[in-house]
Amino acid sequence: MERRHFCNFRLAGFTYYDGTVVFRQLEIGSALAMRFEPDNRFDPYAVALYFEGYKLGFVPKSCNHELSKLLEMGYSNCLEARIQSIAPEEHPENQVHVIVYLLKATV
Repeated sequence: MERRHFCNFRLAGFTYYDGTVVFRQLEIGSALAMRFEPDNRFDPYAVALYFEGYKLGFVPKSCNHELSKLLEMGYSNCLEARIQSIAPEEHPENQVHVIVYLLKATV
């Protein structure tokens, strides 16, 4: 097994960032970059998600603690975030679901 499910969630804050700019480019399986934002004034565990440099939103507060710790300690190369599903007919805050995998360490 090369990767293992770590968590999945609805993308939080989608309506406040660049999601509408790139929505038509998003596809199931699209890779997303994760960035820890320790100076975020709303959440010290904030993890932002990006698609090709465009900020889409955040990992919800309910599941960002572990991810933020891993990213803070430099383990981003052990994590893979991808779009799991897209529901254009839903409210924007429910349109994009993300899955994060824990990747097998290479020795």
